[in-house]
Amino acid sequence: MLRCRLIAHVRHKPRALHTSSILRNTGDLYDPTKIERPSDEVDVCIVGAGPAGLSAAIRLKQLEKERGDGKEIRVVVLEKGAEVGSHILSGAVIEPRALNELLPDWKSHPSHPLTQPATHSSMRFLTEKSSFPMPHPPQMSNKGNYIVSLSRFTAWLGSIAEEMGVEIYPGFGGSSILYTDPSKKVVKGVVTNDVGISKSGHIKDSFEPGLEFHAKATLLAEGAHGSLTKTLVKNFDLREGKDPQTYGIGVKEVWRVSEEKWKGGEVVHTMGWPLDWKTYGGGWVYHMSDGLVSLGLVVGLDYANPYLSPYREFQRMKHHPYLASLLEGGERLAYGARTLNEGGLQSIPRLHFPGGALIGCSAGFLNVPKIKGTHNAMKSGMIAAENVFEQLQASSSQSEDGIDLSGYEEGMKKSWVWEELKEVRNLRPSFNTRLGLWGGIAYSGIDSLILKGRTPWTLRTKISDARHTKRASECQPIVYPPPQPPLSTDLLTSLSLTSTNHEEDQPSHLRIRRPSSSSSSDSSSSLSASPVVLPTAEALASHVQTNTRDYASLLGHACPAGVYEYVEASPQEEGSWKGKKLVINAQNCIHCKLCDIKVPTQDIQWTVPEGGGGPGYSLT
Repeated sequence: MLRCRLIAHVRHKPRALHTSSILRNTGDLYDPTKIERPSDEVDVCIVGAGPAGLSAAIRLKQLEKERGDGKEIRVVVLEKGAEVGSHILSGAVIEPRALNELLPDWKSHPSHPLTQPATHSSMRFLTEKSSFPMPHPPQMSNKGNYIVSLSRFTAWLGSIAEEMGVEIYPGFGGSSILYTDPSKKVVKGVVTNDVGISKSGHIKDSFEPGLEFHAKATLLAEGAHGSLTKTLVKNFDLREGKDPQTYGIGVKEVWRVSEEKWKGGEVVHTMGWPLDWKTYGGGWVYHMSDGLVSLGLVVGLDYANPYLSPYREFQRMKHHPYLASLLEGGERLAYGARTLNEGGLQSIPRLHFPGGALIGCSAGFLNVPKIKGTHNAMKSGMIAAENVFEQLQASSSQSEDGIDLSGYEEGMKKSWVWEELKEVRNLRPSFNTRLGLWGGIAYSGIDSLILKGRTPWTLRTKISDARHTKRASECQPIVYPPPQPPLSTDLLTSLSLTSTNHEEDQPSHLRIRRPSSSSSSDSSSSLSASPVVLPTAEALASHVQTNTRDYASLLGHACPAGVYEYVEASPQEEGSWKGKKLVINAQNCIHCKLCDIKVPTQDIQWTVPEGGGGPGYSLT
């Protein structure tokens, strides 16, 4: 209903660019090149209602008010989740530095969710049966920080933005980039996803076209590995001279623990078991407010063994005596998983392109040693907003070359965000040596405690996470213990706690690329895209052959939502290989994007599903 109301709103706004008709004959084969869409003119279009996107929107409205001439800056924020915050997943311990700058009086807001200060921080090294304390790096100090549900924090920021006049549209995923001309040299906005298309690619009775938002400035705040961000990085070669971005997968749960075991404000990070010494990762335990505890495990996606399951490693981790004693008698309330950027300063792409910029985790500002990125994401949105505001005042902002936001990148390089990331730039890459965990701990200890990043060298990352994967023949299968409820459960039981929902009769948003497709292309990236088609039998068979024969059906182990299954098939079945075929349970997807990042064949493309689909996080 929200979509219908918004389409009607756009069609009848005096400043909207109306279309003459909408192609929507039920049963027709869907072809995006033949769909006429309503369009609207805005000043700034922000894709993603996370901390970065909302901070940019709030800052723009603050600057509008400070200018005081009564002229409105029209700011639209598009959010693929059904509600603001429903797709947001994090630990999360928030460093309030950027929040203090954006909203100095935030503590006076009666509904703010930062009610649990971090009171004590520690690190522990886990072995299979015991644990012992480790030195706590200064970067991981949590003095002055808060333990929160990032989902609730984001929803709160969204309410403030709306009060200031920002237009936020949940349930509208940014699916395509609009360019000023066919050469794709200047971005002029985005298109939201068309809905009401069947699995077979035909128009249904419920069809509604997407909306075109024509913007003077387009800011992408999609989070890690966003589909539009991938398109623009490729189109404008934004990674030229940069290291490839690397990622981790965070798997987490929220429990309500017994009153006598809850220690409000305590922050514990762990290293070691259940991961081996060659695999980067670590766990956390955060005692939130109201007797809740957030706990989880991050596994670097540069892991080598295709048999590894981040979900089952985490389930095994909860049986460690340290965690089992905490959770005994408790109740599990929530589950989720999400990829996060780990490349650091070396992997940050060029931040601007003609017509817009990348902000937040679309660019990759996570401080990996701190395991925090919200403050950096918010600051990037604020700096981008200030540069956008400045350019909108200048006549040059109407140039055919599009708005120039190079000043945003310059501002970031002068900010405390850049200084913070530069200091820790070598810590995560130090784990990628033959010494693995031990070499990384030794180097990180010296660098963080003594050198503090003041070194003449920068450690580089040369290959992607997918290329780190070894063939199954080079690795030992991992035998995981069976689930032991209530402490550990099977994956589908956990998935039920995510409130994930997708319309089943829609084209899969997880697509196998055809053999001729570039591994980094995005067929949904422009309005000249081909009609929706199913993957060819050749592409499916090629995927199944390589991934089952050489990589032990990696995604069957790795996906934290049970999306991918390599099942028995008849030899004659199209898309099968030697009695195996791939089944994609797209309705299970929690939008973590691990598949797009880690699959060795790099032939899976994550795109935006119908708006509002996906997980429904609230406690996370």
